[in-house]
Amino acid sequence: MFTSRVLFRTLRNQRQLSTQIKPIRPISITTNRMATSQAGKSGQFAACVPAQTQSQPGLEKDMAPTSESTKLEGKEGFVEYVGSGKLKGKSALITGGDSGIGRAVAALYAREGCNVSINYLPEEQVDADETKRLVTEAGAKCLCIPYDLEKLKSLNEIVEKHVKEYGGLDILVNNASKQVECEDFANINLDAMESTFKSNILQMMALTKFALPHIPKGGSIINTTSVVAFRGTAALVDYASTKGAIVAFTRSLAKQLVKKGIRVNAVAPGPVHTPLQPASRPEEEMDNFGAQSQIGRPGQPSEIATSFVFLASADATLYYGQILHPYPLGD
Repeated sequence: MFTSRVLFRTLRNQRQLSTQIKPIRPISITTNRMATSQAGKSGQFAACVPAQTQSQPGLEKDMAPTSESTKLEGKEGFVEYVGSGKLKGKSALITGGDSGIGRAVAALYAREGCNVSINYLPEEQVDADETKRLVTEAGAKCLCIPYDLEKLKSLNEIVEKHVKEYGGLDILVNNASKQVECEDFANINLDAMESTFKSNILQMMALTKFALPHIPKGGSIINTTSVVAFRGTAALVDYASTKGAIVAFTRSLAKQLVKKGIRVNAVAPGPVHTPLQPASRPEEEMDNFGAQSQIGRPGQPSEIATSFVFLASADATLYYGQILHPYPLGD
């Protein structure tokens, strides 16, 4: 079982911890939480993440500071993302939509006039409820679909629930994934490796298979890959491999569907400040997390979600098989 914020830590002795990671609690349009959020001074996100750790699965309310789902940096202060009807009248199905990037995507889509369905694990209902609040506050509908994506052959149930609710499916956001850390590949847990591939790429392909009959010309499929697909990462060899597979899946499917007018693209984020991080790292590793970036800080989910808005909109009409990289070149 997994979701976009699920991390399975394999310690040096290869004892797998299979628990779920929790999402991001977004910023209300009407609520000022700057004092406890990742927001810094003068409209800039804080550069440093203080040392902290959580037990799995990790909760937004326990993060210090919290993440941002809807705020963006501004010249004279933070600004809330304001939609302009780019997705008006459309509906989107978002996996891992209860938290992190998935939550931010749901929130921004709602502000663009899009109704959404979010998929997550039953254990994450409290986070899904918060995402639903954020979506409905923006005037859109939010259908919550708790379901284990590892049940590949029955993923059509998720699609059918969405289509029954909204009458169709315009945008599919394949965002959910998990990872298993292993510093010595000779000792990798084969069951964990198989599960990582099943969770990250096989479910994506299965869900897309079931969704395609419902996606019309002009529809969009957006997959979440990662910077590690391009630069690699020593402790996450299998995870990085699945993210590379997602890139190949995106480009290949885009070639197949271009004649049908269905666009397939992907987003490859770098380090992002979400509950996944303190729940999957020891306290000392979280000290100044993301400081190695050229901008001196991790990204925020709100900053990543804008790429998903663009790719889903008519602004990206000529984008087929493209990968957007929301992080500084060289990171």
